Amino acid sequence: MGQGLSCRTSDEHGLFTAVQFGDLDTVEAVLERDPSLIHRTTVFDRHSALHIAAANGRIEIVSILLDGSVNPDLLNRHKQTPLMLAAMHGKISCVQKLIQAGANILMFDSLNGRTCLHYAAYYGHTDCLQAILSAAHNSQVSISWGFSRFVNIRDGKGATPLHLAARQRRPECVHILLDNGALVCATTGGYGFPGSTPLHLAARGGSLDCIRELLAWGSDRLHRDASGRIPYTVALKHKHGACAALLNPSSAEPLVWPSPLKFISELNQDAKALLEQALMEANKEREKSILKGTTYMPPSPSHSDVGVDDSISEASDTELCCICFDQVCTIEVQECGHRMCAQCTLALCCYNKPNPTTACLTAPVCPFCRSCIARLVVAEVKTDQNTECDLNSPKLKRSRRSRNFSEGSSSFKGLSAVSSFGKIGGRGSGRIAAENAWVDKPLSLDT
Repeated sequence: MGQGLSCRTSDEHGLFTAVQFGDLDTVEAVLERDPSLIHRTTVFDRHSALHIAAANGRIEIVSILLDGSVNPDLLNRHKQTPLMLAAMHGKISCVQKLIQAGANILMFDSLNGRTCLHYAAYYGHTDCLQAILSAAHNSQVSISWGFSRFVNIRDGKGATPLHLAARQRRPECVHILLDNGALVCATTGGYGFPGSTPLHLAARGGSLDCIRELLAWGSDRLHRDASGRIPYTVALKHKHGACAALLNPSSAEPLVWPSPLKFISELNQDAKALLEQALMEANKEREKSILKGTTYMPPSPSHSDVGVDDSISEASDTELCCICFDQVCTIEVQECGHRMCAQCTLALCCYNKPNPTTACLTAPVCPFCRSCIARLVVAEVKTDQNTECDLNSPKLKRSRRSRNFSEGSSSFKGLSAVSSFGKIGGRGSGRIAAENAWVDKPLSLDT
């Protein structure tokens, strides 16, 4: 009898080890000898074979276990599901497989009361974050709970996924969450300092990129936490000087998305990407003037960035924006078909921080025909040889030249001054601060 228990224990440990290292043949052999081992767990953390496979990205073994009728929502000692561990470790194929198998995205662990969405945001795995959000769109969660409520779901300490992404310096996750309806003004409970907004937490973490994203979505620089501190004060306390300079209430306000108009959400995705890029570049130009002369001034463009010869594929005059006479027309208004550059489109559609007293503004209108702008798409750009150009190519950048702006209609004069933003995709702006990389480690065994 003792020998039988010893063999069973040996097989059990062998199964967990084989799962961790992806030894598919051993896993199949052990389960063939004793199919009941598929439901066994480790001694201390109560990890099942499915937990270990998901955390280590062993998609073939995950598939075998799920095909063997293993519950995709098994809980370990901390009430974590395999989906949570896959999201934590960034194993996108396992995340997708578990979701397809019916894993519940609305389960909370017992450590911090977090969901798989919190884990993906905290550890900065954008592909997993997108997969979970897509699943929420197409599942009963959006019907029973509401998608917006899920995006802004709070953990046991009152932190939303956006709070965690901002604190952990995950700008890509911050952008995805904001783009999916995360509340930029939400405050925490016990996480961080009570009453902190994502901007407070980004200031504490010192991520300029997170701060840029939050400010562009209308985050309030004057919002105070429970102790009365604004984000500027938090950045100073933690010695993040560049962040403090941007958060200083006396510095110029950034451009923000026109959320009261619900305009950006109705854009063609390609046009939206162009406008997002143009807006972020415009705010980076604003940052340069704020940081000019300080120790936080970004480095000057390299020699290779100066004097780039862009005459190889210079657009014809008819392709230039008739408002600023400087940038190539990349955005087309439908249904009228008039074209503008992305910067001038921003001047029409983006404003400073929305004022609650003017929340019912009328929709922006085309400056050429005065019709309401219902839809924007990417304009098809042609060269003189009638061949299509890549909108992201630096060859589309036309060198600045002296022009008499009175050539255009007088109604555009003020607008052209507003729309003189930085170039799209300029290499000289660069990143001021690098983000920390998270090193993935395989889940340890404790048998």
